[in-house]
Amino acid sequence: MSNSSINKPPHRITDLINLIKNGEDITCDTMFEIVPVDFAHGNIEFQAYIFLCQYFGTIGSTNYIFRKCYARGCPNNLCPHVSQAVMIANRYLKRDYKKLLDAKIAVKENLFSLEDMLVKYDGIDLEKDEATGGILTIHDYINIAKEGNSVAVQIDLEIIPAVEHFANQRNEQTFLMVNFNIITLGKKSQFQRCLACFQTNNETKEKPVAIQTANERLKILFNEFDDTKIQYKPIFFN
Repeated sequence: MSNSSINKPPHRITDLINLIKNGEDITCDTMFEIVPVDFAHGNIEFQAYIFLCQYFGTIGSTNYIFRKCYARGCPNNLCPHVSQAVMIANRYLKRDYKKLLDAKIAVKENLFSLEDMLVKYDGIDLEKDEATGGILTIHDYINIAKEGNSVAVQIDLEIIPAVEHFANQRNEQTFLMVNFNIITLGKKSQFQRCLACFQTNNETKEKPVAIQTANERLKILFNEFDDTKIQYKPIFFN
C-alpha cells in the first residue's frame, strides 16, 4: 500500500474507487445506523432522524472507516417525513452500490429498512407528507433537464450544530447541509442533503476535512448541472 493512501484515508465512495484504480486491494462492508438527532437551526430546535451508513474495510493491510449521511427525516414539516427519508436514502445508496460494483469493489447490497426503524423507535407517525415533493432526488431533476426541460436550482449552504443520541451517550456533531430550491415544469420543490459532518469538539482537526469532502461532492454535482444546462450559481463551503 502506498504512503499516500496511509496519509490520506478515504472519506468518500469516490476515494475508494480512485484507490482501486491505483492498484490497491480493497474490501468494503457496511453498517447502518438510524440516529435521533437534536438540531438547533437559528431559533428553531427540533428532532430528526439521520440515516447513516458506515463504510469500513481494508486498503491493503490497513483498516479504514468513514460514514455517509443518506437522508434526514422528521415527524413534522421541517424536513422530509421519516417514511420518505427511508426511500430517499435507499435510492442514493443504490447509486453508490452501483459505483462500487462497477469499480469491482465487492459489497453486499443491504438497504435501510422502515420496519427496523419502527422497531427501534416505536410510535413514529408514518403518514406520508406530500408537501416535501415525494421521493424525488436531485438526480431526478438532472434527468428532467436531460430531457430538454428548463430546471433552475437555488443553492444555500448551512453548517448546523446538532446532538446525536446513541444508546448510552450523546455525541455533539456538526452537519454541512445543502438546501436545494428547484423550479421546473411549473412547480417548486425543496429538499436538503447532508454533504459531510464532523465532531463538534474536534472542530480544528475535523472541520477542514469535512469542508473538503463536502466541496468535492458539490463539484461532482455541479459538473452534472453543467452537462444538463441546469441554471444555478455555484457556491462552496469555506
